[in-house]
Amino acid sequence: MTDKQMGEQILQRYEVQKQLGKKAGRKTVLARDSQTGQMVIIKLLSFSSDFVWDDLKLFEREAETLKSLAHPAIPSYIDYFEVEEGSRSCALVQTYIEGQSLEQYMQTKRLFTEDELHDIAEQLLQILIYLHEQHPPVIHRDIKPSNIVLVENSKDEIGKVYLVDFGSVQTLASKAGKTVTVVGTYGYMPPEQFGGYATPASDLYGLGATLIALATATHPADLPQKDMRIEFASLVNFAPPFFEWLEWLTEPSAERRLKTPMAALQALLTGQMRSGNDDSAIAQPVNLAKLFWEALWRSTVIGGGMVTFTAGLYSTAVIPVLGTALGGFLGALLGFPLGFVNGILITLITRLFFFRLKYIYLYRRVVIMTSTILGTTVALIYFKNISSNASNINISLLLFWIVAPSVITGLCMATASRSIAYFYVKQHKEINNNNY
Repeated sequence: MTDKQMGEQILQRYEVQKQLGKKAGRKTVLARDSQTGQMVIIKLLSFSSDFVWDDLKLFEREAETLKSLAHPAIPSYIDYFEVEEGSRSCALVQTYIEGQSLEQYMQTKRLFTEDELHDIAEQLLQILIYLHEQHPPVIHRDIKPSNIVLVENSKDEIGKVYLVDFGSVQTLASKAGKTVTVVGTYGYMPPEQFGGYATPASDLYGLGATLIALATATHPADLPQKDMRIEFASLVNFAPPFFEWLEWLTEPSAERRLKTPMAALQALLTGQMRSGNDDSAIAQPVNLAKLFWEALWRSTVIGGGMVTFTAGLYSTAVIPVLGTALGGFLGALLGFPLGFVNGILITLITRLFFFRLKYIYLYRRVVIMTSTILGTTVALIYFKNISSNASNINISLLLFWIVAPSVITGLCMATASRSIAYFYVKQHKEINNNNY
């Protein structure tokens, strides 16, 4: 059957423009609605020789589901009817989203950045929150790049993400979540779906696998696996919290995976770590003596060393040799004691407020901001006292010898505290992995 003939058959309302996809007993076409002038997507299920009743159940379920949904990032239901002429078939008409699927981006070998993946994940989680909060919950069961459409904008942002193709959707389930038909795509479906089970956590696995695919330009089925886990660490350079979050989403065991899209979104936005026993915190904290030692030497050596080096380099602009030595000496007198005190302070903050680490981003912001304020304030007092004997402190002197070095000192302390934070997060991750 040609596209033209097909267009004539569909009640003469929809003018077929081109065929988008075809597989056994199914066709997807792009058409124009002659009544509204808008482009639409028509999915056709043919009652051919290889027809099975489960296909019709899924097709009708997709139509019913779309008809009940109203979300700006999901195609809208337009019509559903039977085509009687020639080979009998059912037709589902829905709105057309003019964009490219993430699968098409993968085919160009585009690698999405961590920030872009964050944005995509947030948008998809908002869609899943809407779906899973329906009564009964709507489980997509086929989250993958080809079912996600990206409409880019002219700004630097990633654009808007749409979730399409609800042909595998599950709306009615038993208490155990058992489904009759095994649906999904290998590499993107979790182990429980192979047994006919699907829960909200199953969609989260598909989301995690999709993000890994976008980061590596490789389908998860083509990536190595160990103990049924997708091995992708060597192919990406993510911050530890985001890497940990992706591993959490793609846990083979549904019991160890995040349970709901709301929990997944909260964990993504806050940097929340997982535990072996629950969804909130690491079961046992990092050894306090080890934390204290690491904080002290990192803050003193890294922070103090950076202050000494930058002070010498800064003074070189005034007197190349003598200024370098004098600046480095004054920087050392300030930097190493300040680094020692900063290490003690960061240890106390960590022990009192973050010893069971739940919110990584918050922890990093707190320690970095604290060290920046501490370093800048102490340095202001220090450099002001050194310059107090000057006969005339004008604006230039104030900015060059007091304000600028103080800000640099604060940034040096912040860098040292960032190193402490990365150590602490890494220790938590190692303990977490050992608890499984």
